[in-house]
Amino acid sequence: MAGTATSTARTPRTGTWHNWAGNVTARPARTEAPASVDELAAVVRRAAADGLPVKAVGSGHSFTTAAATDGVLIRPERLTAIRSLDRAAGTVTVEAGVQLKHLNAMLAAEGLSLTNMGDIMEQTVAGATSTGTHGTGRDSGAIAAQITALELVTADGSVLTCSARENPEVFTAVRVGLGALGVVSALTFAVEPLFLLTAREEPMSFSRVMDEFDRLVAENEHFEFYWFPHTEGCNVKRNNRSQGPAAPLPAVRGWIDDELLSNGVFQAACALGRAAPAAIPGLARVASRALSARTYTDIPYKVFTSPRRVRFVEMEYAVPRAAAVDALRALKRTVERSGLRISFPVEVRVAPADDITLSTASGRDSAYIAVHMYRGSRYQEYFTAVEQIMTEREGRPHWGKLHTRDAGYLADVYPRFGEFTRLRERLDPDRRFGNDYLRRVLGS
Repeated sequence: MAGTATSTARTPRTGTWHNWAGNVTARPARTEAPASVDELAAVVRRAAADGLPVKAVGSGHSFTTAAATDGVLIRPERLTAIRSLDRAAGTVTVEAGVQLKHLNAMLAAEGLSLTNMGDIMEQTVAGATSTGTHGTGRDSGAIAAQITALELVTADGSVLTCSARENPEVFTAVRVGLGALGVVSALTFAVEPLFLLTAREEPMSFSRVMDEFDRLVAENEHFEFYWFPHTEGCNVKRNNRSQGPAAPLPAVRGWIDDELLSNGVFQAACALGRAAPAAIPGLARVASRALSARTYTDIPYKVFTSPRRVRFVEMEYAVPRAAAVDALRALKRTVERSGLRISFPVEVRVAPADDITLSTASGRDSAYIAVHMYRGSRYQEYFTAVEQIMTEREGRPHWGKLHTRDAGYLADVYPRFGEFTRLRERLDPDRRFGNDYLRRVLGS
């Protein structure tokens, strides 16, 4: 298969690392880019000999300090091999540094696809799954729920193969492992024959979406919507499997909608709103009124994903699905009664319950409510208000997005929290993979 990495070691680098949003900076003692699982294991052993902590990063799309370290930072750019594609088993095995955009394109060229995915393709497969990245689905869960096996380098440099049959207790936890149990070196995903999705996007009022939320979820394989604060306007998206034929968006319409309007014009509007916050409600009303319906049919990754060029910071909480409408109405009241000025739409998605220990959908059907602020804006007051609403409804914060919760709170909303921390104690008793973020969210 294409993408095989070389095995020649490189001299460790030093320097500063920044995440995509620019709100996290790390200054590791050294940065390594291993090109094989053996090199990766050697990096971990050297770090242990030097008494240094180890963290692996992906493409930096997390907003928390989950990957920050002052020890050894492992970069993924040379762990990018497609190890195998097993059509009979319906699986693909890829190394940790493969970006989702490359995985999706490769699978499509082979007539295959993941069942579900998020809307950002820049992430590495290990980074996306370790922090619980998800899309939206009535029946199909997060990307981590599609993992059938993975390879993990543990604190002593050992290599574990994990699946439902081999090291199953590790497999249950490490699919959303937060980087706390080791460094993921390769993952095996379930895939299926390439299929078509028909996407229907249309404006709809907030009150109607709230009144029909349960029906919209039940009647569509993939349902999500955006609500524009300071308005009654929403943009509803429904993606369902189709027998075809394919009818992609015309190139010009796609460029106007997804590049010119959703990125170029939106970037200008956000910059104006940051400079003059009083203008934001008016801009939001214009944006919501400019929405128009569109329908198209294409292969999955061309429907699920979209370019995100406007940089922002984000908070997202998973609440029990039954609490979603109540939480959203409370959020709308909070925005209306405050002096907050919110330029980004609120994004709402759903996922079914899964069996992954610290997945945000672990054990319960969930709704995800994500709030954003333009990079450089003052977001703390807004995010604090949102967090209060979500935690009052047993919300679970996305592991890769901003939040203030600690182990005391998280142990209450995750019934299997102790199972995860006991496994961590067994696999990494010296906290080789620890950092400040993990100390806060997992305890010591």
